[in-house]
Amino acid sequence: QVQLVESGGGLVQAGGSLRLSCTVSGRTFSSYIMGWFRQAPGKERDFVGGISRGGSNTNYADSVKGRFTISRDNAKNTVYLQLNSLKPEDTAIYYCATQRQYYDNLVRTGPSAYDYWGQGTQVTVSS
Repeated sequence: QVQLVESGGGLVQAGGSLRLSCTVSGRTFSSYIMGWFRQAPGKERDFVGGISRGGSNTNYADSVKGRFTISRDNAKNTVYLQLNSLKPEDTAIYYCATQRQYYDNLVRTGPSAYDYWGQGTQVTVSS
């Protein structure tokens, strides 16, 4: 049974930082590209960023480039999302997900490219 468990969310003031973690069990973590998404109330689930299997390649949404950083530790089956310089518009539930197996090593941005999802962790940024 595949499980993804996120942690690290919370309430932070604008300009602050958080570090989210997502631990995966039930599949060979190092074989999967990992993605982070977020969903604000009344809005669609949006791509935040993703990281390749070995961690050498990353892809970020324009809205978070330069502020958020994704990393992974394959020995711990865990992917991280470091959120810096947070803004009120970053408020959302943040989800990690495993990308479906494709022939290439590209990080895809559409939610339909991902098959397993965590339960989400709330990030709230106050102004």
